[in-house]
Amino acid sequence: MGTVLVIDDHETVRLGISKIVDRMGHHGLTAASGAEGLELFRAQDVDFVITDLKMEGMDGVEVLRRIRELDPDVPVMIITAYGTVETAVEAMKIGAFDFVTKPFAPEVVRLKVTRAMELCEARRARNRFEQETEYLRGQVELRCGELVGRSEAMQQIFRAIEKVAPTDTTVLITGESGTGKELVARAIHAKSKRAGGPFVAVNCGALAEGLLESELFGHERGAFTGAVRRKMGRFELANGGTLFLDEISEISPALQVKLLRAIQERTFERVGSERTIEVDVRIVAATNRNLEERVRQGLFREDLLYRIMVVPIEIPPLRDRREDIVDLSKHLVERLSQRLGMAQKVVSDEALGRLMAHHWPGNVRELENALEQALVFCDGERIEVDCLPTQLRPQPHDESTLSISNDQASLPEILEDLERQLILKAYHESGGTKTETARRLGIKTSALYYKLDKYGIR
Repeated sequence: MGTVLVIDDHETVRLGISKIVDRMGHHGLTAASGAEGLELFRAQDVDFVITDLKMEGMDGVEVLRRIRELDPDVPVMIITAYGTVETAVEAMKIGAFDFVTKPFAPEVVRLKVTRAMELCEARRARNRFEQETEYLRGQVELRCGELVGRSEAMQQIFRAIEKVAPTDTTVLITGESGTGKELVARAIHAKSKRAGGPFVAVNCGALAEGLLESELFGHERGAFTGAVRRKMGRFELANGGTLFLDEISEISPALQVKLLRAIQERTFERVGSERTIEVDVRIVAATNRNLEERVRQGLFREDLLYRIMVVPIEIPPLRDRREDIVDLSKHLVERLSQRLGMAQKVVSDEALGRLMAHHWPGNVRELENALEQALVFCDGERIEVDCLPTQLRPQPHDESTLSISNDQASLPEILEDLERQLILKAYHESGGTKTETARRLGIKTSALYYKLDKYGIR
């Protein structure tokens, strides 16, 4: 359904065209003068304008000029009982959609309205494609590769993704910063029936409230200072696909109300417009905060929490799944080498020991940054300990190369770190021979196999 504005100082003609428009299933607006028509055009979301040529005050050609200035994409048809070739040529030069002389049959009006609506829909589709392409082009470099992990915690996440992806259920992903929440969201999208549609991500914590509302729902031209043209929001861009709301906990309480309605009803209005827009979007949200605690503090709506937390997926920090560090390091080094245009390298056992002993407060993102720095400073084919960032290298007084990476860790965690480092050190010194490694450590070979598997050492 579209909106058609009819401007004519002759009441019979004005109301007659409006009734034809209404019977076609569209919404007809009427104005008795050019000035009144322009006021309605500014206030309403109009798809097609039909204006008389000869009117007191502002004539149809001037109306056409003004509308072209406000929105050059809206088709305008001029009707007149005093048509001349010169006037028609002038109107077409300015950008008129059509020029029709009175009298005309109702079939003519229906035909012109149908053609105009088809043109509007084609232009909307083109604009949507251009905006989606522009947005997605900027997102390509933000991808961090595929999810990697052999730990039981990651296997549970993989199973949850397989179960929830084929549905349209709303998912809430929680976990510390850098654990890979967006990767999980992308995996859900890729395995869903919406995989052919867009994946649109928005960081809710990176924008002020007013800008975030416009980013989510879009705005009309003139809705606020700087709004020089209509902009589609992320909800519209994600139509038919998945909308990823990262750091959803940072949305203000006032905007949470509008977001709740948009998620529940799949409808919203652009900023500066009263026209309701319907979308078909799957919502995946993420946060590194405790939303239940935010609810108790009055900072997050309880009904919104229940709406987004239909299926919760929690990603554990990297320090709680250290057995994934080996596979992650290999995967990240391969991807980083390709991105940096460097020869493929491997991580030495000693360097791997330092990586596995670190506490990783920044999680996978910190690991990726450390490996990228190591690749930049590594001259050989292997990433050695001295290639790693300073905080991962042994301290000068540490002759055994063993260290406690986090003095805030519990005693069992510290002991596991030290045992892991001792095994890697003995394994390297024995040239990779397992029986010799076990002898150096003073343990049985079977016990060594168990510990190698426990710490993901191969």
